[in-house]
Amino acid sequence: MTNPTFKLLLVFLLIVNAAVAQTFEADADVRARFEYRHGFNNLFPDNADPAAFVQQRTRLNLGYATEKLKLFIAVQDVSTWGDTRQILPVDGNDSFSLFQAYALLNFNENWSTKVGRQSISYDNQRIFGGLDWAMQGRFHDAAILKYQKDGFNMDLGAAYSQEKPVNEGNAYLISGFFTYKTMQYAYLKKAWEKSSASFLFLNNGFQDYTGPDNDIPEGVYYRHTMGSYFEFPIQNVKMAGSAYYQFGKANGTTDLSAYELSLEATFKPGSTLFGLGMEMLSGTDQEGDSRNRSFFPLYGTNHKFNGFMDYFYVGNHANNVGLNDMYAKAVFDTGEKSNLLLKTHYFMSNAELQNDADRYLGTEVDLVYTNNIMKYVKLGMGYSHMFASDSMSLIKGGRPNDNTNNWAWVQLIVNPKLFTVDFNK
Repeated sequence: MTNPTFKLLLVFLLIVNAAVAQTFEADADVRARFEYRHGFNNLFPDNADPAAFVQQRTRLNLGYATEKLKLFIAVQDVSTWGDTRQILPVDGNDSFSLFQAYALLNFNENWSTKVGRQSISYDNQRIFGGLDWAMQGRFHDAAILKYQKDGFNMDLGAAYSQEKPVNEGNAYLISGFFTYKTMQYAYLKKAWEKSSASFLFLNNGFQDYTGPDNDIPEGVYYRHTMGSYFEFPIQNVKMAGSAYYQFGKANGTTDLSAYELSLEATFKPGSTLFGLGMEMLSGTDQEGDSRNRSFFPLYGTNHKFNGFMDYFYVGNHANNVGLNDMYAKAVFDTGEKSNLLLKTHYFMSNAELQNDADRYLGTEVDLVYTNNIMKYVKLGMGYSHMFASDSMSLIKGGRPNDNTNNWAWVQLIVNPKLFTVDFNK
C-alpha cells in the first residue's frame, strides 16, 4: 500500500471518477406465464390431449453509462416449471444464457457505434423486432454504426456468424429457421412532427447445403429485403403501413420474388381506440412455380401480427401459400390502469391452393385483458379461438379442421428498477 506508483494510480482514478459523469443501473424482469393449448400454432389432431404448462423468464439487466460510453449486459434463465428435479445440484435443462452484452460508444453528438450481442428493433417490428413475447427474446451478434441529426436516423449494421474459432474453412454448421451466416443492412428514418418514414435494405447470406442428406455445406446464397414503413395522420385518423420486396435466392437453386404490403387506420374518438387493417404476404401456388414467391418477415416480432395463435410466420408457414389478413380491433378502457383488446382476423391464402380449393383459411378472435395492478407489476390474460376452414387443413399437413382450436393464457410480469448509482453524488 506504500508503493508510490500505486498511490499515484489511485489518485488518478479518483480524479477521473470525479471528472466523468458515471451511472450504474440494475433492473429485473421476472415473468411467469401459464398456457392452455388446444390447437395453438396448428390444428388440433384427433385423439390427443390438450397441453398446459407454466414457463418463466428470470432476467437481470445491468447498465453502466458515461457521456461517451454505455455498457449493457443482460443474463437470463428461461425454464418451465418442473423441468428440473428437486434438490438436483445443477440446472437440468441448460436454461441459463447471455441475452445481451454490448458496448455503445458515442463519438460525438451525431455519430456512435453499438457492438456486441444486442436486440435490434425498428418501426412496428415487422422485419426486425425484439420478440419480447417469447421468453428467450431475439438477439443478434452484430456491429452497428449509427448517425442521428434533426429527426434523421441512419443505422448501418453487419454481422458474421461462425460456430466457433477454427483454423481452416468457414462453413457455418448451425442451421435453423433463417439463421444467417452473414448480414448487412442499412436503415434510414426521417421523423417530422406527426409523421415518419423509413427505408430498409437487408442482405442475408445463408449457408447452402448439398448431398443426398442435404448436410454438406457448400457456398452461401443471398436473400435481399428492401422496403419502407410509414406513419402519417389524416385529421384524427392515424395511418400506418409498409411495403417490402424480397428477391435473390430462396435456397441455393431457387430464385425468389416476393412482397409484403400492409395498411392500418386507427381512430380514438374518446377512451376507446378503433382500428381497421390489412396485410398481404405473397405466397407460392401449391400447383408449383418456377420461382419461390413466398415472403417471410425474417427477424420481426411475428407474434403480434396475423393472430396471437401463431398459425402463420412464427416458426412456420415459410415457403407456403402466403397470407391475406384483414382485421378489425378495438381497445376498451376498463379502468385507470387496465384495458381490453378485442381483435378479429379474416384469413385467406395469397396464392392458389391445389385443385382450385377455396382460399378462405379461417377466422380468429383474440381477447387480451391487461392490468397494471401496482408499480412494476402487470397482469395479462388472453383467450383466442380459431374457426378453421377445410382449406386450413391443406396448408397444415392434412390435420382435421373440425376440432375445437383455442388457446388461453395468464401472465404476471414483475420488472422493477432495482437501483441506480450515480458515482458523482
